[in-house]
Amino acid sequence: MYERIRNLREDNDYSQMQIAEKLHCSQRTYSYYENGEHNIPTATLIAIADIYNVSIDYLVGRTDIKEINR
Repeated sequence: MYERIRNLREDNDYSQMQIAEKLHCSQRTYSYYENGEHNIPTATLIAIADIYNVSIDYLVGRTDIKEINR
């Protein structure tokens, strides 16, 4: 999961600080999420999925399909 979150951020040319601002957390906290040092709260996981327009199932590795139909 953590690698997918990092890859999505890098693929979209965001810095950790930019994503942290969108999530209303510090860059350090977001870095902990990306590195698997802290568990990601459900609300934050939903927000990350919304930022990248992917499903939570994709983020947690239950599917390899990125795009979701809305």
